[in-house]
Amino acid sequence: MNGVTDHNAHELSKQLLKVAENELHENQCTREQSLQQLRNWLAKNMDILNMRCDDGFLLRFLRAKKFNVPLAQQSMLKYLNIKRTFPHLTTQLDLLDAKLNDIISSGYIFATPKRDKNGRRVVIVNAKGFNAKLYGSSEQAKVHFLTYEFLMEDPLTQMVGVTHIGNFSGVTTHHITNWKPIEFARVFKWGEQSLPMRHKEIHLINLPSGLKWLVEFAKTRVSLKIRKRLTVHSNAEELCKAIDPECLPQELGGRMSTEEMLNLWKCELLEKRETILKLDEITLLTDCGIQCKKSGKLKNVAHFLKHYECLEGSFRKLEID
Repeated sequence: MNGVTDHNAHELSKQLLKVAENELHENQCTREQSLQQLRNWLAKNMDILNMRCDDGFLLRFLRAKKFNVPLAQQSMLKYLNIKRTFPHLTTQLDLLDAKLNDIISSGYIFATPKRDKNGRRVVIVNAKGFNAKLYGSSEQAKVHFLTYEFLMEDPLTQMVGVTHIGNFSGVTTHHITNWKPIEFARVFKWGEQSLPMRHKEIHLINLPSGLKWLVEFAKTRVSLKIRKRLTVHSNAEELCKAIDPECLPQELGGRMSTEEMLNLWKCELLEKRETILKLDEITLLTDCGIQCKKSGKLKNVAHFLKHYECLEGSFRKLEID
């Protein structure tokens, strides 16, 4: 299953040609040359073991960096480094693991079966689907990384990107305090920089007034590009004006039930289970090949982490309206 209906497949193929050429600088010539350059670099790189070198895997990095090969190399190293640094969050992403299966079955995070008008998968995150009293931050992170790894395997998603919808209905103080602030800050920042994904739209709904300040703070810590793509909606009717209801579950104004969507989603994940588990075999021995950011940037990150440490007490006392 690929999440695209036959009805719009032809239109998407024409659209893809435009996206590939205009947005990604992708054509047959640049694709072949860039893949060869990336493979030549990997053949000489002794820091990476058991690397996947199929076109589909390498193209996720090239497309994310618009076929700038040096940037794609850095993207690959950062992707492998986040898995190396946070293995408890990013590896053993097994749908059949009892805990992960329970979280996914509860409707916490899934991609809806119908793509939006731009051909993008729509990822729904429901706060109430995650039992923060029963599961910790590692399980929460794993279901996110499992979702993203699956989506990054899809060539169409690599080209057109992803639409995210965060539904805060049912959020509790336990959700906020589930993470150690210092770790959340690092994973949040590294995740944006390290995963070769095109985050095209981010929509938030049912946001409690007690959390609006946190979203505003988070917006100052992500790239300007991501900030401009984030929209907060007051209700489902407002959300449906921005997103085709056909792409939404019933509780957000859509046509299909969450249960139906989840059954289809789990079938998709199961098809790619072995592929995703096999990613754990890739090993980055050292991060010495990753280019350091300028001192000013590092200083900002240090301030960010320090500020999150100061917020820990506030998180513990936070009450959700």
